[in-house]
Amino acid sequence: MTTSSRNSVGVARPKVPKLRAVDHVAYTVPDLNQAVQFFVDHFGAELIFVDGPFVDESGDGMRRRLGVHPRARCTIAMVRIGKYHNVELFEYLAPDQRVERPRNSDIGGHHLAFYTDDIDAAYEYVRAIPGVVVQEGPNEVDSVAPVAGQRWFYFQTPWGMQLELTTCADGGFYEGLAGAAMAPPSETWT
Repeated sequence: MTTSSRNSVGVARPKVPKLRAVDHVAYTVPDLNQAVQFFVDHFGAELIFVDGPFVDESGDGMRRRLGVHPRARCTIAMVRIGKYHNVELFEYLAPDQRVERPRNSDIGGHHLAFYTDDIDAAYEYVRAIPGVVVQEGPNEVDSVAPVAGQRWFYFQTPWGMQLELTTCADGGFYEGLAGAAMAPPSETWT
């Protein structure tokens, strides 16, 4: 799908009845405590709850409910990051668990992006976090791109989760997509 075809699609009304918002995003992590502490310490997250472990010792509930191995067990934590974003973190133990993390180019690859008003200071801060691997950056988006003016960089948490920090000097890239502006960052973090 090209940029021009994306713009010609327009804005659709949701088909799911009474749809209101994105409630949360979820990621599987190897160490729940480490992940929660990372988001609390560096991104001001608030731990909302921890629950589990969940396991179905003799039945098929884990496969039927979550699409995982029937003997899988998981513990979950929900953190709120900023005013509107909930991130659910899962720690699984499963007989058939794969531990290789997907690259961004792999099916299932992913990243979570945060907006900052000072990308240069954020870059220096993140570079100083022990165990974090910072990719090249901050990078600038081409002046003719739909998100012209954006600056960004990727980094991996100590357990390898892909994150991004991004900014736009004038905030204009949220209006750069004809007929379909991106949702802007909130004015305040809390």
